[in-house]
Amino acid sequence: MKIVVIGGTGLIGSKVVARLRQHSHDVLVASPASGVNTLSGEGLDEAMAGADVVVDVANSPSFEDQAVLDFFETSGKNIFAAEKKVGIKHHIALSVVGTDRLAASGYFRAKIAQERIIRQSGVPYTIVHSTQFFEFLGSIVKSAASDEGIHLSPALMQPIASDDVADAVTNYTLGAPVNGVVEIAGPDKFKMSTLVEQFLSLTHDRHPVITDANALYFGARLEAETLLPSANARLGTINFRSWFNHSQFAQPIAR
Repeated sequence: MKIVVIGGTGLIGSKVVARLRQHSHDVLVASPASGVNTLSGEGLDEAMAGADVVVDVANSPSFEDQAVLDFFETSGKNIFAAEKKVGIKHHIALSVVGTDRLAASGYFRAKIAQERIIRQSGVPYTIVHSTQFFEFLGSIVKSAASDEGIHLSPALMQPIASDDVADAVTNYTLGAPVNGVVEIAGPDKFKMSTLVEQFLSLTHDRHPVITDANALYFGARLEAETLLPSANARLGTINFRSWFNHSQFAQPIAR
């Protein structure tokens, strides 16, 4: 089976590509580096030729409100125009748990728009809603930093390792379209502020974490369970300490 992976050179995409190739599928890595540009449409028709399935795990290069909206809307329209020409049988997209509850954030408004395009495309699809990746903790810290410290909500989160995300996306890619949303999450729940405190302690970062119920998460205020999946979510097996001990963040400490 020929499978096109859009964003196949990124964190999740590269892992999905490797897993699909282990299953002996013909995988085409679609990215600007390989001559496929979803914003301009360049190379999309050629990439889709003979394909059965498309996996979209690409992300916007800019998180500025208008830029990210333009990215997902334009890319989505170009991707589905190319998919319809060849009759793609299954479109898989990676999105975020709680997206529909985070419309105050420009990034999540763009993800809502992306999902709307998928639903209206007429192509059989599966939208995989994932909780935050452990690998994303550094970005959360950076986004919440101020002169006083790291301002973070005590809202609950259930983060997941990228390897567990890739396993799940691969599994759904090789399955039948659900024409709806499936959810994936890590094995454990944490208060966001508490997890970041642990992360900073392990990386010997002395910046204080300031727990603030009004702290914004990429522009959106969080309720206690905004970021949590439903009870029937598929759970990964890699917990925080296991992930950390094998992550790039632990390597300098090990030396």
